[in-house]
Amino acid sequence: MTAENLRRQLYDSFKNRAMIYYALFDELREECGEERAEEVLSRAIYRRGADRGRENFSRFAPNDLEGLLAAFLSGIPDDGRMFQPEVLKSDPAGVDIKFHACPLRDAWREAGLPEAEIATLCRIAARIDNGTFEGAGFQFHADTWQPGGEGCCFLHIRPV
Repeated sequence: MTAENLRRQLYDSFKNRAMIYYALFDELREECGEERAEEVLSRAIYRRGADRGRENFSRFAPNDLEGLLAAFLSGIPDDGRMFQPEVLKSDPAGVDIKFHACPLRDAWREAGLPEAEIATLCRIAARIDNGTFEGAGFQFHADTWQPGGEGCCFLHIRPV
């Protein structure tokens, strides 16, 4: 298998993940309403992130932000090209990372979903990061993509 085939399969798997999130959200929304659907799906995605955070990043808690940042960035697919992270702050007080690309958002756009719905799906999908960093033992919040916004998610990680 060539590197280009592997890269295409990787990006396709993220598109598939995006569309699974959408299908789950859409089914839940039909069953129990949009607010409850967002709550349930967000909780499930957060839970998976928390498992991942404990497994992969808890050794850096409570305040090895430099180690956490290096480990996190090294795990971004395609040598970082998939999300195009830009570290805007990295010091003992915290880490701020701006993503300039997102294959999930791109898949939802490609599917023709309305921008407001994409913003909701971005908010839901970003819960994996909340779970990851909080599960690892850090304080965390994200500014998720909004229609008309530049780039994508903006992550804020702080020591406990």
